[in-house]
Amino acid sequence: MSKIEDFLTAQEEQEIVSAIRQAEKNTSGEIRVHIENSTKLDVFDRAKEVFHMLKMDNTKQQNGVLIYVAVEDRTFVIFGDEGINKVVESDFWDTTRDAILKEFKKGDFKQGLINGVLKAGKVLETYFPWHHTDTNELPNDISKG
Repeated sequence: MSKIEDFLTAQEEQEIVSAIRQAEKNTSGEIRVHIENSTKLDVFDRAKEVFHMLKMDNTKQQNGVLIYVAVEDRTFVIFGDEGINKVVESDFWDTTRDAILKEFKKGDFKQGLINGVLKAGKVLETYFPWHHTDTNELPNDISKG
């Protein structure tokens, strides 16, 4: 088995998907989690590439957030679209990273991802509140590379 298959159980993945649904319930923002073994690129560049590959840069309000994890490299990036970067507090990405990292350091990857997803969702609610005409523009599942 590869590291990616050992990273989360099927049950843990479902709990993260549930957290994504919960986080997106009150916002037009889109949150995705992508997990892969490793990357030969700079981790930020790879996250940007995956963001584009998942068509997260096609959201109407440019309000997508990707949590990218390279398991074997033991690293992750939170990547947000331009619409978010224009409005969030300057420490938003750091505090979200810290919420994930705190649990990752304990080996609780599921909880780290859930904490990051929910934190991102709360901030997205503030700047991109849900409106009755909003549609879920992207799948809520965990993508893998």
